Amino acid sequence: MSETKHGVDVAMEAVGISSTWDICQKIVRSGGNIANIGVHGQKVDLQLQDMWIRDITISMGLVNTNTTSMLLKTVESGKLEPKKLISHRFKLNEIEKAYTVFENAAKEKSFKMILSN
Repeated sequence: MSETKHGVDVAMEAVGISSTWDICQKIVRSGGNIANIGVHGQKVDLQLQDMWIRDITISMGLVNTNTTSMLLKTVESGKLEPKKLISHRFKLNEIEKAYTVFENAAKEKSFKMILSN
């Protein structure tokens, strides 16, 4: 992501909460892009009255699995440390609790969760 004096070229919303979506709308430059990759469980405000004149492009969608092999190679190389992304760990017998935390991600400050035996 490069930054100009008038904002960033690309802002990525990867958390799925209203406050980070609002930040993305504010920091992207005119002609820039917002990549909405977070999973939103609640509605967010689209500040269309401010963004249309700035020619902002918004892209979103489900996980694109054709890049999984590249992601795994990046992890294997040590360039990405997935452990830093894990916010919660649960045993399999705690799956209902895990879903409750996932459902309330903003309140629980959950990002990525691990289920294990």
